[in-house]
Amino acid sequence: MVTASNVAVGVTGDVSVAPTGTTLPTNSQVALNAAFEAVGYISEDGVTQSISEDITDLKAWQNGDVVRKIQTAHDLTFAFTMIETSDTTLATYYGNYAAGAVEIDGTQLAHKSWVIDVVDGDDDIRVVIPDGQITERGDIVYQNGDAIGYPVTITAFPDGSSNKAYMYVSGTGS
Repeated sequence: MVTASNVAVGVTGDVSVAPTGTTLPTNSQVALNAAFEAVGYISEDGVTQSISEDITDLKAWQNGDVVRKIQTAHDLTFAFTMIETSDTTLATYYGNYAAGAVEIDGTQLAHKSWVIDVVDGDDDIRVVIPDGQITERGDIVYQNGDAIGYPVTITAFPDGSSNKAYMYVSGTGS
């Protein structure tokens, strides 16, 4: 059976960041811990979740038949572009921002906890990443007629329960 009300759209939402170890939400409705800071406006492209896996074929001596497939890698990432130039955005993108100054160096960005809220009317999807790190930073373009964007990709790492993220869904489609 098909149900039109089960079609979800990422109409709006928020991306929030906090130090690892911050108390995490356990559903899509609970208020976030005060340590979480919203990174502000995200570009119209929204947030892209990607799951990639490397699979190795095990072949038998007889006929070269594939007899098993083994997953040798698993990667969960979330990519988005922040379009506000704010203290939170600059600290998130560069890592060492303070008092209106950025020192650009080769320091690797710290691991953080992340929450991505996706809202469609009364339907909510909340993705909680207990341990995520910005592992890619895209180009910043300064041009007339377009917002300055800070594109990032967050890689999610396993927590103490071997989970990289938790997804909580509420509303009519759940």
